[in-house]
Amino acid sequence: MQSQRQEELQEHDPTSTVQVEEASPVRLREYAHDYAYYKKIFSGHAMPFAYLDLDLLDQNISQVQTRVGGKRVRLASKSLRSVAVLRHILAAAPCFQGIMCYTPLEAVYLAKQGFEDLLIGYPAWHEQDIATIAQATAAGAHITLMIDSIAHVEQIEKAAQRQGVRLPLCLDIDMSLDLPGLHFGVWRSPLRTPDQVRPLIERIIASSHVTLDGIMGYEAQIAGVGDHYPGKMLKNALVQGLKRRSAREVAARRAAIVDLVGTYGIQLRFVNGGGTGSVTTTREEPAVTEITVGSGFYAPALFDNYRNFRYLPAVGFAIEIVRRPRRSIYTCLGGGYVASGLALPVPISCRSHTFRAVPGSFLSKEQVKFRLPSATREQSSSTLETQCSCVTPRLANSASVSCTCCLSQMGP
Repeated sequence: MQSQRQEELQEHDPTSTVQVEEASPVRLREYAHDYAYYKKIFSGHAMPFAYLDLDLLDQNISQVQTRVGGKRVRLASKSLRSVAVLRHILAAAPCFQGIMCYTPLEAVYLAKQGFEDLLIGYPAWHEQDIATIAQATAAGAHITLMIDSIAHVEQIEKAAQRQGVRLPLCLDIDMSLDLPGLHFGVWRSPLRTPDQVRPLIERIIASSHVTLDGIMGYEAQIAGVGDHYPGKMLKNALVQGLKRRSAREVAARRAAIVDLVGTYGIQLRFVNGGGTGSVTTTREEPAVTEITVGSGFYAPALFDNYRNFRYLPAVGFAIEIVRRPRRSIYTCLGGGYVASGLALPVPISCRSHTFRAVPGSFLSKEQVKFRLPSATREQSSSTLETQCSCVTPRLANSASVSCTCCLSQMGP
């Protein structure tokens, strides 16, 4: 990734502490970098390239630290995808502790890089993957495996027994809201009630090769659903109401299961909850000890439409305009095939024009197209540059990338 501070990031001492100050709207506007800013920085760079704006990243880090209200923050590696960035955030403040990993092999890799307190975000089943975790544990790593069934416990137990270790486990609790005719949330775990959780706790207690380390519940319907879309008052009001009701149920469900664990005399090391979009509600739960945050550090377009917060887009990539098949359409080389679903990027206007991504063009791996709205077509010149040589499409999810495209100028 390219940035005006790339060398600083690479040389950053992970043991140092970065002074973090409370984010404010004025401060955020001051650091909102525009097209001219990036054009000057990247002048002369061959495209395509990707970059990370550390000024904006640090502003997002500061916002997250302020918003979690004293809770610990576990970093979601699937959204950040960079060892250097993980180190940078963990060094920023004491509240940033631990990583939620994407896969078992990734967790082992991060352990070898010196990271500690690693939680795998999804259940693992492949015997070799679990064996690799057991081997890393025997070598001193602390990696917690996710489970939501007795079958998971027994599969992990076999690998732990062969390696002669005791593996820590985390119970994944479903946090979706069921209403008549509506499932508000994701289909994640079968565990919702204390009665469903009890058999797993007792099975773990009965084993000498696994231990219950923590509880996790991801309220996706709060964390991942926007509630402040322009021109959609009724939808926004409905989603906000569903979120409020869901937050109450989530808190009660999580507290009941934590209380159940306590009746067995188990001292949980952590109770994990939430995501970038649910920080303001998750932080209010006394049972929660940590909140997972990932995409908020990069601020993809998914989080442009939340009522309670706004982060700054910190990551991007640049591709070139290479042709103009219609007066209003500009074709870019590369940048196609959105990796995280089919949601179109959200172009940000530069200078006088606002672009829109052409539906379907991001399914092409070779080219991406952007269209000028009809109201501005007559204003455009006959050259590919028009009055604007840059558009900024930001993807829906930073698990792929939150992108800013700086497009080159090109004559007729």
